[in-house]
Amino acid sequence: MGTIKLDIEKTFNFISKGAVDAYKDKVASCMELLEKGTGKGSDFLGWLHLPSSIDEEQINSIKATAKRLQENCDYVVVAGIGGSYLGARAVIESMVNCFQHLMPSNGIPTILFAGHNIGEDYLYELTSFLKDKKFGIINISKSGTTTETALAFRLLKKQCEDQRGKEEAKQVIVAVTDARKGAARITADKEGYESYTIPDNVGGRFSVLTPVGLLPIAVAGIDIAAFVKGAKDAEITCGQGVPFWNNPAAVYAATRNELYKQGKKIEILVNFQPKLHYVMEWWKQLYGESEGKENKGIFPAAVDFSTDLHSMGQWIQEGERSIFETVISVEQTNHTLKVPSDSANLDGLNFLAGKRIDEVNKMAELGTQLAHVDGNVPNIHVVIEKLDEYTIGQLLYFFEKACGISGYLLDVNPFNQPGVEAYKKNMFALLNKPGYEEESKEIQQKL
Repeated sequence: MGTIKLDIEKTFNFISKGAVDAYKDKVASCMELLEKGTGKGSDFLGWLHLPSSIDEEQINSIKATAKRLQENCDYVVVAGIGGSYLGARAVIESMVNCFQHLMPSNGIPTILFAGHNIGEDYLYELTSFLKDKKFGIINISKSGTTTETALAFRLLKKQCEDQRGKEEAKQVIVAVTDARKGAARITADKEGYESYTIPDNVGGRFSVLTPVGLLPIAVAGIDIAAFVKGAKDAEITCGQGVPFWNNPAAVYAATRNELYKQGKKIEILVNFQPKLHYVMEWWKQLYGESEGKENKGIFPAAVDFSTDLHSMGQWIQEGERSIFETVISVEQTNHTLKVPSDSANLDGLNFLAGKRIDEVNKMAELGTQLAHVDGNVPNIHVVIEKLDEYTIGQLLYFFEKACGISGYLLDVNPFNQPGVEAYKKNMFALLNKPGYEEESKEIQQKL
C-alpha cells in the first residue's frame, strides 16, 4: 500500500529549507502537547488515536446496521451540518460512481443530504422527491437542537412515518448523537431508534472516523475497514516518534506556518480530480474552524482544476501575492480512457490521439504548477497513490494530525469554535425564540 508523499521543493523560492527545519523543536513540543493532553482544548483529543482504537466488533456493528438500511431503503438521507456531514460526504463522493444516482440501485441506496442549509426550496424539492420512495434517515447531531439539522429531521421524520408507518420507520431511522443527553438522544430513546454515540472527546470536524462518518460511508457500500486501516497507518506515519523530515504532517504544518509568517495569508487547496471536491469542503472546515480565531489564521480556500483555471486562474496567476497552493495529486486513476482520432480534426486534437485522458490531465497539472510558481505562488504537493478507501483514510488522518500541530504552532486552541455561536444568537433573537427576549430587544434597536 502506498503512503502519502509530501513535496515542499516548490516553496523554496519563497522560504528556505533551513527555515522549515528550524520548526523541528517547536513541532516536537506541539506533538508532545497532543500526546500528553496538556495543550489548549485537550478535552477534544479523542481523534488522535481513534483509528487504532476501532476494533472489528465496532466495524461489524456498523456494517450490520448499514446492511439493514441497504435492504430496506432506496435512498438514505443523512441529516447533519458541518462536521456531522462533511466527512461522510467527502469519502462517499470520492468513492462512488459520479452518476450512481442515475443508475439502478443494485442494493446500494443513494445517499442524500439534508440539514446542512435552511433552504426552503431545497427542502421542498427533497421532500417532494422522496414522496412514494423507500427512504431512511441517519440523524447526526450531538445536541439535537442545531437549527438546520433539527428542522430537516422534523420534516423527514414525519414524512418517513407517514409513508412507512411508525413501526417500519423505526427500523430505518438511526440516530448518531450524545451518549446520555440532548434532544436527539431523548428522541432516539423514546422512539426506539437504533443509535450510535458521538464520543464526548471528539469534535465534529474531527469525527469522520466515528459513527458520524462510518455509518453513512458503510451504507453507501464503501469498505469502512479499509478506510479505517488507511487512517490507522497514517496515525503511525504521522506519529510522535517519526523523525521530522519523514513525518508528512509535521513538515506540512511547519511549511504552511512559515509561509503564513512570510505574508502568505491564504492557502488554496487544489485538486485535479473532481471526485475530491468534497474532500476540499471538509478540509476548509477542518482548518478554518480550527485556526481562524484571535484574529489569526490562514484563510482556507479550495479550487477544482482544471475547471477553476477558467474562472479563478487569472487571479491565482496575477492577483495579490498573498497566497500559496497545496495541490493534491492522484498518481493512478481507477479507469482507462483514450483520446480517439478524428479524420476532420477540426478541434486540432489529433496530436493527442491514443493518449490517455489522465496523461492530458497530468500535463495540465504540471503546466499549472510551473506557471503558478513562476507567478510567485509557492506550491506544496501532496501525492496519493489512487482514490480508494485506504488512501482516503490516510489522507484525512494526515490532514487532521497536521491541523492539530498547526493550531498549536499558531498558539490557538484548535479544538473549539467560539465564533460559530454569534450568528445563532442573532438568528434566535430575530426569530423571537423563548429565552432570547433581551437579545431580541437589543437587536431590534440596532436595526
